Amino acid sequence: MINVLALDDFLKMALNEDIGWGDVTTDSLIDASQKSKGGLYAKETGIIAGIKVAGRVFSLLDKNVVFTACKSDGSAVKVGDKIAEVEGNTRAILKGERVALNILQRMSGIATKTHHLCELVKGYPAKVADTRKTLPGFRMLDKYSVAVGGGINHRMCLSDLVLIKDNHIAAVGSVSKAVELARGKAPFSVKIEVEVGNMKELEEAVGAKADIIMLDNMCCNAMKQAVQFVNHRALLEASGNIDEKNIAEVAAAGVDIISCGSLTHSVKALDISLKFNK
Repeated sequence: MINVLALDDFLKMALNEDIGWGDVTTDSLIDASQKSKGGLYAKETGIIAGIKVAGRVFSLLDKNVVFTACKSDGSAVKVGDKIAEVEGNTRAILKGERVALNILQRMSGIATKTHHLCELVKGYPAKVADTRKTLPGFRMLDKYSVAVGGGINHRMCLSDLVLIKDNHIAAVGSVSKAVELARGKAPFSVKIEVEVGNMKELEEAVGAKADIIMLDNMCCNAMKQAVQFVNHRALLEASGNIDEKNIAEVAAAGVDIISCGSLTHSVKALDISLKFNK
């Protein structure tokens, strides 16, 4: 879900950053009353995400700019496909072009990557999830894009879930103690997840009745042992350096969730351009 109020604040920040005190190029060359029409085109194959977000950029600059989607979020595109048309005040379109494209390209890159990984684990019960390794300010849009690509969202922020990681355990003393403290102080409605790196910690997490157990950087053989030991007493999440090269093998181990930081922390943007009609 995209929070419209938060989106507008974010887009205004991005536009202020890019336009500064004014677009000296556009304002010097283009008459204030001039109008233009153009299209957004895919320059490579992928999955589109962020159509309405891109359109909102232009409407914030001029409510009379007409942005018409030719594709919907989740649509597959190939080189040359028209994604949308934009028509209206030339200055507004040029001033919004870079921000709209930057966001649309990033979101579509994330959706494309997510779709690819989901295809690799098709046939297995495991779901592909994102992480908090997002670009600051972009989290809402990054996670929306993962969902468009067929993945699921992990926690949006630290308030969503108790996730006891290795440094929490080191600070508290043990897995059991950490779960005990969390269960005593966290809201009853919040689930508890524990990160484990070996069978001893896994046994502790199961004994403490954690809702979700994260198998951190475990080899696939160890994951298989973990799946057999847990036997559906908790959800199992695989995490740590998982990507195209090994995600199918991880899914075959029998885990429920596979979280991939690469979906958002180093994604390649999908190449998209805006061209005016001649």
